[in-house]
Amino acid sequence: MHFYANLSDIGEKVMKSHNSISIAAISMARNDGIFISKWIDYYGRELGTGNLFLLLDGLDQPLPRGYENLNVIRLPHRELPRAAGDRNRSRLVSHFARGLFHRYDTIIAHDIDEYLVVDPLTGSSLPEYLSRSRNCRSLSALGLDVGQHPVNEQPVDPTLPFLEQRSYAHVSARYTKPVVANAPLTWGSGFHRVKGRNFRIDPNLFLFHFGMVDYKVAEEKKGDSSLHKAGWTRHLERRNEIFNLITTREAADGDSFFREARRRQSLLRPLFALNKPGMLSEKPVIRIPERFRNIL
Repeated sequence: MHFYANLSDIGEKVMKSHNSISIAAISMARNDGIFISKWIDYYGRELGTGNLFLLLDGLDQPLPRGYENLNVIRLPHRELPRAAGDRNRSRLVSHFARGLFHRYDTIIAHDIDEYLVVDPLTGSSLPEYLSRSRNCRSLSALGLDVGQHPVNEQPVDPTLPFLEQRSYAHVSARYTKPVVANAPLTWGSGFHRVKGRNFRIDPNLFLFHFGMVDYKVAEEKKGDSSLHKAGWTRHLERRNEIFNLITTREAADGDSFFREARRRQSLLRPLFALNKPGMLSEKPVIRIPERFRNIL
């Protein structure tokens, strides 16, 4: 394990909100192309770069731009099938987050291509909002799976805000995840649930998933034989369905649907996992409200 930060000095770097709570963000990445930089820029701006903890899955992974200003931990890579790898990653992050609660009040944790956003209508920054939302052990954010419209939208430019370039998202329970922890807990596979606990979908938090933000990149990934060998075939096919949904479905106004989506995901839960939100059968596509365009 290689540390590129003086962890004994974390307490000196903690950024606190107006209500004096400290917040850290954790993510884990391997063979990433464009999302690490976006994650560092976004959460660095919101929380302070010294409060970011990036776990690099593999000693062969290159250090990201600006790594000197954040906490980078390089771990030996383990070759695992997709499902087992998801479980392993969630357990590892859960244990790591448990240790950080000795220095932090709240932890944000999720995959590297996901970003937690507070609705601009609240008038609050992310840390300000979370400082007022500590009455639950964890908070879930409404999941918006953002995809490229293959006909109407150009390939993504990673140097520009993603939401300036993308207008549509699938409202998906797969990304309505309990990514905010206000106390030590254990995340299930893929951060989709908290083991042994219920969930609460916050009315003002969104989790934007950008894994399918670019059609060409997604197609290249679908053609990666190593991913198919590791059991990613069905997962990639399911994720790629978003391009067809965005092309063929009439997009609803996001603001007219968000409250209903939260209500239905909370009520209609899968019988095999009652502590996870339920999928919406019509697979709704929405237009992302304009107020989010310059956020990330």
